Amino acid sequence: MSVPRSAAVIAVAALALVGCNGAADPGLQGWVEAEMLFVGPDDPGRVETLSVREGDKVEVGAPLFAVDDELQQADVAQITATLANMQRTLERARDLLKTNAGTQKAYDDAVQAQRETEARLNSAKTRLARRRVPSPATGTIQQIYFRPGEMVAAGRPVVALLPPGNVKIRFFVPETALPTIALNDSVAVHCDGCAPDLTAKVSFISRSVEYTPPVIYSLDERSKLVFMIEARPQRPDNLRVGQPVTVRLTGQKAAP
Repeated sequence: MSVPRSAAVIAVAALALVGCNGAADPGLQGWVEAEMLFVGPDDPGRVETLSVREGDKVEVGAPLFAVDDELQQADVAQITATLANMQRTLERARDLLKTNAGTQKAYDDAVQAQRETEARLNSAKTRLARRRVPSPATGTIQQIYFRPGEMVAAGRPVVALLPPGNVKIRFFVPETALPTIALNDSVAVHCDGCAPDLTAKVSFISRSVEYTPPVIYSLDERSKLVFMIEARPQRPDNLRVGQPVTVRLTGQKAAP
């Protein structure tokens, strides 16, 4: 029985379409991650002022927030008074030593006490100054955890800051494709609503497998092994944290 010519043409076209779809590169699925800088006070206190809002871009050294400093001011005042007494004690010990009415040990002890008090004063002044916290880097304010009037514990972040250089693309490659990618390789990055020419540079290749099937001895099972790759985007401002992306290997080295 012969096959109609029209049916044969349709079958050939269908096979060609399947072949094209099979040959098309679907890309590697990934997402945008970030290494946040969490900025908080050294000592507990109440947030007095907040100089930024979420989404603000700040330069390094720009004020972020301030925490109440009454206790730190009191420490500075107390140690300053102690230092003044130490200075008078040192002067008396020096005068007595000159007239042989005092001992060298008494003078040395006075010198040592003054130095220790000066060190305490410098430490207290530093703690006072650090109640006003500047931005440690240039970046964007991603989140605010405490607002004016709220108590914050020592080491707890008040704001989360994202420097552009801390944005990265994380994706996974199958074990069979691992030999084709190397550090500093350029990869193309695609995402919904993004610029069409985004690229990233491979900065990390995991040495451990992320997924191990129960049986890994056959070629079919070994193809399921994937390794995590990280790449630093050339234009991080065009990406958002958590955004899904599609990555395609280009086989080219990224520009330094």
